[in-house]
Amino acid sequence: MKGFDPKFRDFPDFIIGITKEIWEDRGIHTLHDYYAPDIVVRSPASVVAGNKDVIAATMATLHEFPDRTLLGEDVIWSGTPEDGMLSSHRLLSTATHLGDGVYGRATGKRLVYRIHADCHAKDNRIDDEWIVRDQGAIVRQLGRDPKSCAADLIAQEGGADACTRPLTPDNDRPGPYTGRGNDNEWGGKLADILTRIMAADMSVIPNEYDRACHLGYAGGITDHGVGPADRFWMGLRAAFPSAAFAIDHVIGRDDPLMPPRAAVRWSLWGRHDGWGTFGAPSHAMVHVMGITHAEFGPWGLRREYTLYDEVAIWKQILMHTG
Repeated sequence: MKGFDPKFRDFPDFIIGITKEIWEDRGIHTLHDYYAPDIVVRSPASVVAGNKDVIAATMATLHEFPDRTLLGEDVIWSGTPEDGMLSSHRLLSTATHLGDGVYGRATGKRLVYRIHADCHAKDNRIDDEWIVRDQGAIVRQLGRDPKSCAADLIAQEGGADACTRPLTPDNDRPGPYTGRGNDNEWGGKLADILTRIMAADMSVIPNEYDRACHLGYAGGITDHGVGPADRFWMGLRAAFPSAAFAIDHVIGRDDPLMPPRAAVRWSLWGRHDGWGTFGAPSHAMVHVMGITHAEFGPWGLRREYTLYDEVAIWKQILMHTG
C-alpha cells in the first residue's frame, strides 16, 4: 500500500493492527503517528477536534477499563492508498469496570459490547472518524439504564445549557474526507433496504431478510429472525416518524473467503414526535447517527449489526424537557 508502513499487508490489517497496538499493547503514544494532529472524531455524544483530546480520552478509558480488548470482527472498506481509504470497522469489546470514571465508581463488572468505527486514512494516518459505541449495552451491564445515565451526565456537566452537546448537523465539523463510498451492488442493496424501512415499507424485512438471520442491535441485543428485526426498526422509526432520514456513506464488497457484505452510515434528524423506543413524544429535536453492517447469503440478508447511541438520544430528549 503506497504511503503505508510495509508491515501492514493490506488496509484491514492496518486498521486491526493499530487498534490492538494502541489499546491492548499500550502504544498510546503511537496516536501521534497514526492519527493526524487536527483529526475530527464524531460520536453521537460529541464532536472532538485534535489528537490531544483523543489521547486524553484513550487514557481515561484505559484507567476505567484497564483490561479492555477490541476484537476486530470485520473491516469493510473502499478507496485507494493514493486517494485515501475509508474503513468501516466492526469490533466486539470486552472490559472489566475496575476504575472510577465517566461511568461512575468502579463496579468490577465484566462487559461485552460492540463498536462501529468509520475511519479515513491516507499515508499511514487516520485523519477523519465517525464512531458509534453501544452505550446502551454498556450502562445496562453496569446496572443502570440509558435515560437515567443521560440525566446524570447532564447534571455532572453543569446542566442542560452547559453540558457537552451531542452531535447534530448544527455542530458537526468538516474534515478532509468528502467521499460517499463505492458503487458495489451489495452496498446499494443494503442502502435500499434501510431506505425502504425508513419509508415505512416494513415488508422489506420478510422479503429481503433470511428468516434465520442473525441480528446484533443497539442495547446489547442479540437475536434471530425477521420478527426481532421488525421490532427493532419499527421502534426506532415510530419514535421519530417525521425525522429526515439520510444515507451518509455506503460501501459494498466481494472478498475471497467472505460473504458479500456492506456497511452503511446513516442518520435521522428531526422531532421526537412519536411513541416508540424512546417513550412518550417530547418534541425534542434529535439527531441519530447509526452504522449498519450486513452480510448476504442465498436466502437474503443473513447477518445484520446496527448500532446507535441510546444515551446520546436520551440526552437530547432530556436537554429539551428538562
